[in-house]
Amino acid sequence: MAGHIPPRQLALALPHAESLTRDNFLEGPGNAAGLALVDAWPEWPARTMFVVGPDGSGKSHLAAIWAERSGARSLSAHALEANAVPGALATGALVLEDLTAADLDERALFHLLNLARQDEAFVLITARETPVALPIALADLRSRLRAVPVVTLLPPDDQLFRALIVKLAADRQLAIDETVVSYLATRIERSYAAARETIALLDNESLRLGRPVTRALAAELLRMA
Repeated sequence: MAGHIPPRQLALALPHAESLTRDNFLEGPGNAAGLALVDAWPEWPARTMFVVGPDGSGKSHLAAIWAERSGARSLSAHALEANAVPGALATGALVLEDLTAADLDERALFHLLNLARQDEAFVLITARETPVALPIALADLRSRLRAVPVVTLLPPDDQLFRALIVKLAADRQLAIDETVVSYLATRIERSYAAARETIALLDNESLRLGRPVTRALAAELLRMA
């Protein structure tokens, strides 16, 4: 029929599971030190450690692997309150996620570090910035944080970046071939965040258009970006 426009499938933001097991961690030169730290537990250089890296660099994945091994509880740094400190350390191990100076209860964190040292508990802190770069107002806390050993996660090399694209697609049950992987790997920013965002956009666009993910679809998407 003239003028007929076929219906287009709606793209629904369905949840998808991202595997955070040790077997599914993608190791490369940039994150080898972080994985070595987790694998070395409990033989750490200090009972409190920092893992620092950009968004999507694998900090939470490493923390999840360690929490599974150590029985650690997990808590967002922004949710830390002084009265919750003893409970947070109840298992003798804690993951404190995404430490930034914004909305941080500095006295609660200082209390946590003191109690962890007293109880000989293990604490793994994840952050995007090193302790030295954090604008902490409380002088005693600032000094304590700067004494914590830091393991830094670096940007992925080419091999790891390609593997990351494949894994992110697989987590969404999205079929992509080597031509798509190669096209994306050479045209998007080489960062974990960019890979995650691009795969999510490809998944949504593929669903919306009812088309498989091909190099052509990837090219169209990147031209619109």
